[in-house]
Amino acid sequence: MIRKFATYFALILAVLIVFGVLFRGRIGTWLQDDKAMASRTVDKSASTPSGRKVLYWYDAMNPKNHYDKPGKAPDGMDLVPKYADESSASPSSGDKAAMPGMDMSKDQDTAKSTPPGERKVLYYYDAMNPTFQSPKPGTATDGMPLVPRYADEEEATANMPAGTVKITEGKQQLIGVQTATVQRERLFRTIRAVGQLTADETKLAHIHLKVTGWIDKVYVDYIGQLVKKGQPLFTLYSPDLVSTEQEYLIARRGKQYLGNSSFPEASQGADSLLQSARERLRLWDISDDQIKKLDETGEVTRTLTFYSPIDGFVLDRKAFPQTNVTPDMELYTLADLSTIWATAQIYEYEVPYVHVGQQAQMEVSYVTGKTYSGRLTYISPTLDPQTRTVQVRLEFANPKFELKPQMFSEVLLKIDYGSQIVVPPDAILDSGEKQTIFVALPNGFFEPREIKIGAKLEDKVIVVSGLKAGESIVTSGNFLIDSESRLKSAMAGMKH
Repeated sequence: MIRKFATYFALILAVLIVFGVLFRGRIGTWLQDDKAMASRTVDKSASTPSGRKVLYWYDAMNPKNHYDKPGKAPDGMDLVPKYADESSASPSSGDKAAMPGMDMSKDQDTAKSTPPGERKVLYYYDAMNPTFQSPKPGTATDGMPLVPRYADEEEATANMPAGTVKITEGKQQLIGVQTATVQRERLFRTIRAVGQLTADETKLAHIHLKVTGWIDKVYVDYIGQLVKKGQPLFTLYSPDLVSTEQEYLIARRGKQYLGNSSFPEASQGADSLLQSARERLRLWDISDDQIKKLDETGEVTRTLTFYSPIDGFVLDRKAFPQTNVTPDMELYTLADLSTIWATAQIYEYEVPYVHVGQQAQMEVSYVTGKTYSGRLTYISPTLDPQTRTVQVRLEFANPKFELKPQMFSEVLLKIDYGSQIVVPPDAILDSGEKQTIFVALPNGFFEPREIKIGAKLEDKVIVVSGLKAGESIVTSGNFLIDSESRLKSAMAGMKH
């Protein structure tokens, strides 16, 4: 019996040892939690090691929720202690905070008892909600510390433009304030556009006949051939021309026989007939040299030769031997390429800065390092609604025929703006309706000033009015200065 009891006791002891080994960590934790809970059981008059009396603990995200003990809020954040010495400045303590229009002269706060040598504090305000003001430091309803408003700041900016703020040197370094001096510069700008080359339309020749006939011989027989003015193009047989030549020769012989007639009517009739036949040949583009040859030989020529009216290249050809032609057929198209046009598109905001007669340069990719000089000769009166561009035309000399129709080029138009006040783009706060810039004044003051701007270049903006050369302006950190200026203006407006 005793042996059996000893066996049971040994088994129970072994189970307890195993249980103690497995749950030793948890038992320690339970004991520590009990001690912590006991230490947290304090009353509302508990004090911190620093000696400051704690009234209660509250949720920083929801200050209306008060707790008797430190711990965690429902949102997981640590509860914040509310001390007795700061209760009068907190809106949750029940004390009255100064609102717009309230007279705070009756409050006996720290602003009234400023020690000598320290800056006088007029009041404290919520930086996120300037309408909330308090005579004492503390915490705003949003959990943010109240910001002091000093008397010397108010006095220093009293006679300055509205919105002027003072920022200490340390704070300027903290928010990254940088300044620059306003400059007056001679400005140029280059408009770059893609141009397409075309033949000069004022130097095109379209070859038509004024009679019906058949082409006999062709002297210019391929497209692209360069011809000179007066060079023969083709010969034509036309029954109408042959008939007119015969009439001309008959009228010429009649003039010879009847020119010295004693009857004036006969002499004048022969002369009129000769002039009529000659004029008909001229109207059919028969040259004076051809008519003179007809006078000299006295023989009808079966075919007549037609010549090129200009120097140029053949762009199109429909003249072939033994082809019947009529006046409505265009036999040749000739183009004088000694000058060439370039058409380009410029944006609508660039149109006011270009004008007819303006000098221009052009570069083509296949001629490296060479620039062609020309001038702008035409600006389209209409705007392309799809691309919002206006077509312009430029004319360039092409004596060596290096520039060829349908080539692409880069057109450069240089714009001279003259001497202008310029500032960096980052210095301007543009709201769409107005543009503002901050002028840096001595002793850390910054004045907001409305300006009017002109053309915007790559790294500069022209200022039409509002600034003078030599003034110092803010180029970096102006957004934070603008926030401070708006805040000051809002609070100033609430006082009135």
